[in-house]
Amino acid sequence: MFLENTVNHKEQFGWIEVICGSMFSGKTEELIRRLKRAQFARQKVEIFKPAIETRYHDEMVVSHDANEIRSTPVTSSAMMKLLAQGCDVVGIDEAQFFDDEIVTVCNDLANSGIRVIVAGLDMDFKGNPFGPMPALMATAEYVTKVHAVCTRTGNLANYSFRKGNSDNLVLLGETEEYEPLSRAAYYAAMREAAPKTHNKETSVPKDDLK
Repeated sequence: MFLENTVNHKEQFGWIEVICGSMFSGKTEELIRRLKRAQFARQKVEIFKPAIETRYHDEMVVSHDANEIRSTPVTSSAMMKLLAQGCDVVGIDEAQFFDDEIVTVCNDLANSGIRVIVAGLDMDFKGNPFGPMPALMATAEYVTKVHAVCTRTGNLANYSFRKGNSDNLVLLGETEEYEPLSRAAYYAAMREAAPKTHNKETSVPKDDLK
């Protein structure tokens, strides 16, 4: 559960919030919602995203339902620490694409009194923990896991199934490349997609039987 509440208001501190889930689960939408609330409160907000993320816009963070907020594309985690000086709130989208240093950067920002809000995929298309996300979730004060709706069963979905044959870990795409699936639907789809092996009798040359 995410709480925006403190007891000792004299203490100067920051914290880390992680929003995670599958494709089409509303991660970026929730990130934008929290950041816009901070902007309405006249807090100084800086938003970052990986430079490779250009599906909707080069500089805007855009959710699947077209909500957007201006951001700064960066090529490394270290750049965020330099650009976030003097901020009250820092937002980071698609955190799974950043290098492992993002964990140290987020903790350093939080330790300096900044509220850090991070959104990213918690699992890759193979169902494995994605990049630095596990470490970010472990060190965060608040973790919110959001879910999509399974396109095959209508149940809650927390897996991102890749429809194509590419084995690249990073492959930007939308509904033409990915679909959100429940656990049962995901593993059924993975079994169907796996190459089928047929047991064939091997003939042994007669000379080898001697």
